[in-house]
Amino acid sequence: MIPIQDLSKQTGITVRTLRYYDQIGLLIPAAKTPGKHRIYSDEELKKLQQIQFLKRLGFSLQEISDMISNPEWNWSTSLMNQLDFVMNEQKKLNQMESALRTVLHSIAMEGETSWDVIQKLIHLSGRDPSLKHSFRQQMFENREVELLSLLPNMNSTDPDSLEWIALLGQLKRRMQDGPDSPDVQRIVRRMDEKRLEVFEDEDPFIDKLWEIRKSPAQSEKMGLYPIEDALLHFMEQAFEIYVLRKDKEQVEVGETS
Repeated sequence: MIPIQDLSKQTGITVRTLRYYDQIGLLIPAAKTPGKHRIYSDEELKKLQQIQFLKRLGFSLQEISDMISNPEWNWSTSLMNQLDFVMNEQKKLNQMESALRTVLHSIAMEGETSWDVIQKLIHLSGRDPSLKHSFRQQMFENREVELLSLLPNMNSTDPDSLEWIALLGQLKRRMQDGPDSPDVQRIVRRMDEKRLEVFEDEDPFIDKLWEIRKSPAQSEKMGLYPIEDALLHFMEQAFEIYVLRKDKEQVEVGETS
């Protein structure tokens, strides 16, 4: 026979929990000593191990009580129902993880924690995904739709997306310096390098995407993260300066060669 204190040490279950299991009829000790101390047999130890296992699978104490007390219990049905529950919970957790990453990345890009940022995400997440899919199919050719999967994603942890988020955040914080400032031009140059890494020879696609991005209504339909008009306008100015300087440098190189 096993005293309650020894059973607690052996299984890692607290004495208080073992007493509670006794009170609710889930695990009744084999006997009690004259001093009213609970003692357990190997049979109760085996039953306790079953309870611990079923708890790890996510079953409630009431469900466990029904399962181990009914010889006719349909285990397959219970396990399938529990698996469905766990998969649904896992889906919810994945959605929560995605939402948390999006909020963190938004704050990193916006450079602030505010309800304006949260409100943007609430509005974006409330849209019907089928509307986004329909708009993308309407605006882009099949080949271009495949290219959309290569765009940076606010809820992603891939290095490419994270760098884009960082670059946008840097650009926003440098707006007061002007679009032709060295720091802004350095950021824009890196953006252009990243564009060429993924979308070289895809200028028509990029031009179409940029026009959609500049339209708040179309950006919303497409499910893009809402970037303020002032930042988009600043980015466009900075890129125009960058392209002019780049073209000029190429002409000068051509003249000297």
